[in-house]
Amino acid sequence: MPKAINLGNGTVLVGLDAFGQIKDLYFHYPGLENHVGEYLTHKIGIYVDNKFSWFDDGGWNIEVRSQKGTMASDIVAKNESFGIELHFTDVIYNEKNMFIREITIKNLFDRKRNVKLFFNQQFNISETHIGDTAYYDPREEVIIHYKGRRVFLINTLSEDPGFDEYSIGLIGIEGQIGTYRDAEDGKLSGNPIEHGQVDSVIGLTVEVQPNKETIVYYWICIAKSIDAAKKLNEEILTRHPKEIIESTTDYWRAWVNVQNFSFYGLEQEVIDLFQKSLFYIRAHVAKNGAIIASGDSEMLQFGRDYYRYVWPRDSSVAAIALEKAGDFNSTKRFFEFCEDTITGEGYFMHKYRPDKSLGSSWHPWVNGGRKQYPIQEDETALVIFALWKYYELSKDLEFIEGIYNSLIKEAAEFMVNYRDEKTALPAASYDIWEQYYGITTFTASSVYAALNVASKFAKLLGKEKSSQKYKEAADSIRKAILKYLYDDKEGYFYQMIHTEGRQMEIDRTIDASAVYGIYEFGVLPADDPKVKKAVEKTIERLEIKTEVGGIARYEGDTYHHKGGNYPGNPWIITTMRLAQYYIAIAKNESDMEPVKRYLSWAVKYANPAGILPEQLDPYTGAHLSASPLVESHGEYVITVINYLRKLEELGVCKVFQ
Repeated sequence: MPKAINLGNGTVLVGLDAFGQIKDLYFHYPGLENHVGEYLTHKIGIYVDNKFSWFDDGGWNIEVRSQKGTMASDIVAKNESFGIELHFTDVIYNEKNMFIREITIKNLFDRKRNVKLFFNQQFNISETHIGDTAYYDPREEVIIHYKGRRVFLINTLSEDPGFDEYSIGLIGIEGQIGTYRDAEDGKLSGNPIEHGQVDSVIGLTVEVQPNKETIVYYWICIAKSIDAAKKLNEEILTRHPKEIIESTTDYWRAWVNVQNFSFYGLEQEVIDLFQKSLFYIRAHVAKNGAIIASGDSEMLQFGRDYYRYVWPRDSSVAAIALEKAGDFNSTKRFFEFCEDTITGEGYFMHKYRPDKSLGSSWHPWVNGGRKQYPIQEDETALVIFALWKYYELSKDLEFIEGIYNSLIKEAAEFMVNYRDEKTALPAASYDIWEQYYGITTFTASSVYAALNVASKFAKLLGKEKSSQKYKEAADSIRKAILKYLYDDKEGYFYQMIHTEGRQMEIDRTIDASAVYGIYEFGVLPADDPKVKKAVEKTIERLEIKTEVGGIARYEGDTYHHKGGNYPGNPWIITTMRLAQYYIAIAKNESDMEPVKRYLSWAVKYANPAGILPEQLDPYTGAHLSASPLVESHGEYVITVINYLRKLEELGVCKVFQ
């Protein structure tokens, strides 16, 4: 089940499921470690009129949405037979590690009723099933789960502080299903402590008048020590959780509007998704600059690993989106992350954990008995490309000078030297989709762009020889792209070539990334006849001919393929990149109609809270693979801002109000 909504503050990242229950809880970085995940869920239950129901037992109608213009949930859960409706507003405090829920309980019957809420906590602290402890602390009257430097304190507030009942026990071991079952008779046993693989339940009873409502609060304080968690709890009680919720929502409203975009000609739903996309990107940015691809733990059920890594490519797209939206602090930290993780040889590895250590990989150092670099060179190139976008918008020359030698020069020297002897193109590496090893049009184009901007950086800092060197290398790569990677007869750019044998091998698969790389990175202008013809062929071969629509990655893409006569699943990023092509070639406002259609398409297939996945089921539009995918949200944000900037170039409107 993909995530219904994400909330985060750079240290904590929470993912709620379709029932509004906590399914992912990351700390001390977004993406590392997940202290819930796998088969565990923080369940929510209701006991009223001697009847009990969990939110996920089929008796509830639940809508998980996000509040407009801020990073907060807007969840409504209704059970007609119980005559109960609950409204949740959830936040993670932007300043400190607190997850706070405001719950409005509405009595739909015309008689007074006692309603008992049960909150179940199922932690897998530090992603191991051994050595957790949960206990009731009678001094503060709270539940505490802990293991080492990971502490989670649970408390509630209604008319009086604290909860009425509690129980702690085992879950999933020694024949125990879980302590949450203790709640189903409406009364908890009060067991005060347990260790091993444990869960806890608390119960809170409130009286609700006929057809009236009352408000209660629930929170989790997250810290590295019990004392620190207790101080957070004390702060919530002293300030009142409502004040902290309001402070958090006010902060995010200010953050998302730091650039006062005009949004000329765009529907409100498109604008709302733009803001939600920025929140989802920001929630996946760690305070140390790591930008993970997705916090969706459900991916583990279908593969060998998660998406909770820093792919320099995906992160660069997110960084460009944040830069364009005016968040230079987050992007600056990302480039500092890159400075710390680039290898001594000047390239980035496949992916990284949020703590800057090397991530898992399936790219070998040797293939067919020959040594090879297990890299995707476009990841190195895109970091430098994104850094120039940062400088263009921020003019932060001091920062650029500080990382020139350690990041820009290191990467540029590698890209200059890592070249194919026969063609002068960048030497073989893994493609943008991480599947095939060879010389690809997309990678070659990204390296061309990166060397161009490296030349600009060098010239900016008075390093004329280096500037000339990088410019000459870029020019030679551009010539080689047009010579070796373009089929003049058929009018499209190759996905990939191989030059190891006596004769060059050509992979003629139509790949959406190939022509995108050409116009995005300036190998040819978007309105060049070669580009126009290649785009037309790409649409002809990769557009999904179902009601869902969208653009596939490449012909024959089998990743999450559902079966049937279509080239591959529609991806958000490929579809948004086609929209960016129409922006680039627009000559007047009416030329923007395809762009607006594609933006509306993204809105249509976002979930109710505005989450965009990696790809869609071509028959139903259901979310497939990681959801949310930060890169999808990044490309959506970039498309909207590019749309506004192009309209300003055309004299139609201003980018900002």
